[in-house]
Amino acid sequence: MNRINRVFSNGKAFIPFITAGDPNLEITKQLVYELANLGVDMIELGIPFSDPVAEGPVIQAADNRALLAGTTTDQIFDMVKEIRKACDVPLAFMTYINPVFSYGTEHFIKNSKEAGIDALIIPDLPFEEREEAKPYCNKYEIAFISMIAPTSGERIKNIAGQAEGFIYCVSSLGVTGIRDKIGMDAADMIKSAKAVKDIPCAVGFGISTPEQARAMAEISDGIIVGSAIVKIIERYGKDCIKPVSEYVKTMLQAIK
Repeated sequence: MNRINRVFSNGKAFIPFITAGDPNLEITKQLVYELANLGVDMIELGIPFSDPVAEGPVIQAADNRALLAGTTTDQIFDMVKEIRKACDVPLAFMTYINPVFSYGTEHFIKNSKEAGIDALIIPDLPFEEREEAKPYCNKYEIAFISMIAPTSGERIKNIAGQAEGFIYCVSSLGVTGIRDKIGMDAADMIKSAKAVKDIPCAVGFGISTPEQARAMAEISDGIIVGSAIVKIIERYGKDCIKPVSEYVKTMLQAIK
């Protein structure tokens, strides 16, 4: 887990999310290289799925575009292997339990490790059912990332006690997507988690502006930005690398 340990070693972490295969896998690969060169601390790669229950319309549309482009899980594994020949940026898969089950849980996690993935995030796998995947993550030394939300309540203590790598703090109720305002529930969640375990906490869901990024970075160890980036990719398609780069630079400047 050496790469995971690096994520929060350079001040506040910036973790962008992109959907693998949107608009195609070659562009995804080039985006990873560009984001790594900019100095992001980790990249989340979404595996496209037809029913991404935690995602809002922006990322749902990206999943549809990737699937229509013919993107498969095996192709994503091959892309990550290519990336690892030239790039050492920490990488996490963001996926759902159905694609993992369908692929074969151990087979999926073993292939993730062999490709060079460092962490796995499965938002629709409840904490109480983590044994469906976590033993294989332990076996293949991939960090299984726990999530907490404003509704987690007393469960935060149990989740934090079992967490590894970092805790993904969902900033607000609902699905992913750009929000005009972000509540400060994350501050209380992070306080509760850190009372149990000294572990980095990164905030995601809804962050889109430098002002929001700065505010969330002040109460956490890092921020995760997805929909705002995916929206740029949707707008520019194969010409998205430069505008994504320009946007990410403004977010990095806001928190570093």
